[in-house]
Amino acid sequence: MKWAIVLCAMVALSECIIQVPLIKGKSARESLEEQGLWEEFKLKYPFNPIKFQDPRLYVAGEQMTNDADLAYFGVISIGTPPQSFTVIFDTGSSNLWVPSVYCNSAACENHRRFSPGHSSTFRNAGRSLSIQYGTGSMTGFMGYDTVGVGGISVQNQMFGLSQTEAPFMAHMKADGILGLAYPRLAASQATPVFDNMMNQHLVDQDIFSVYLSKNSAAGSVVTFGGIDPNHYQGSIAWIPLSSELYWQITVDSVTVNGQIVACSGGCQAIVDTGTSNIVGPQGDIDRIAGAVGSYSANGDNVVNCNSVNSMPSIVFNINGQAFTLSGSTYVRQSPYYGCRTGLQRSNSNLWILGDVFIRQYYSIFNRAQNMVGLALAR
Repeated sequence: MKWAIVLCAMVALSECIIQVPLIKGKSARESLEEQGLWEEFKLKYPFNPIKFQDPRLYVAGEQMTNDADLAYFGVISIGTPPQSFTVIFDTGSSNLWVPSVYCNSAACENHRRFSPGHSSTFRNAGRSLSIQYGTGSMTGFMGYDTVGVGGISVQNQMFGLSQTEAPFMAHMKADGILGLAYPRLAASQATPVFDNMMNQHLVDQDIFSVYLSKNSAAGSVVTFGGIDPNHYQGSIAWIPLSSELYWQITVDSVTVNGQIVACSGGCQAIVDTGTSNIVGPQGDIDRIAGAVGSYSANGDNVVNCNSVNSMPSIVFNINGQAFTLSGSTYVRQSPYYGCRTGLQRSNSNLWILGDVFIRQYYSIFNRAQNMVGLALAR
């Protein structure tokens, strides 16, 4: 695949790592803003991080969000000969799914669709799949095929083929999603892609890591099988998981100007590449927003663009260490809507440390020791 990179570093174990470059394109929100359709869209399809509210919901189907701000996509292939798809590499879910030729929803018409009849290695798994979003759902069925990720071939990978998709998914830039969370989160008893990589001995270490570029359209990458020292500086802080469903950790507190403004007494957080912002309980987010000088307008936390460089830092205190986000890190500027923070309210007590956080901290996901590693990104 043209997007695949395999790097062999001259280190003690001659470790080979597999890298998939991520494309940083326009998010659905940016495209809708350009067309003047954003206000209408967000009223129809409000962001709702339902997937994190109650693990019991995963018995019948997978729960997902509808996040219009996601902008990072990678290319994989499915089938023999390979059919290419762009996917979100999502540490907040566990299934792989793409649109299929059997899907007649409007959302499938502007995306690549997998054709089982054009793959000599496809097998029908005889199972249905339902992914519930905050608004609407995707339904389909499960199949097995060869999946190409970063130049390696994962054999007999179970994946979903959509037959119906909710209308808002027409605005998604990626064709589908590749989940990287734990197996017990997966719908239809599918083994996640990274688990099959480990089981089939396709990676040297049971680790993958994510680097998201801050400004450039190029440079972002998912690394399978190891850690790339070119993408971080200083030491790695290793944080044990508090739950092995998502990549869930304990945050001790959130401070601004040395004062605790949120998460007093500790709270639970997901390190999630499949969410663009930092999401938290409404009261906590409102207190952080007030402490940094933002105000609410049309559902966003808005700031004066001239004040960004003088805004106070938000500090997440995790496992005895401080992870600092400066104003220029947590504020984004839109040519249509000015400057807004990457802080988002939810009705859940579970926090989500999304791409706003991951752009600042190179994130390492260690399945061997069930830990998350965080290091200052270069």
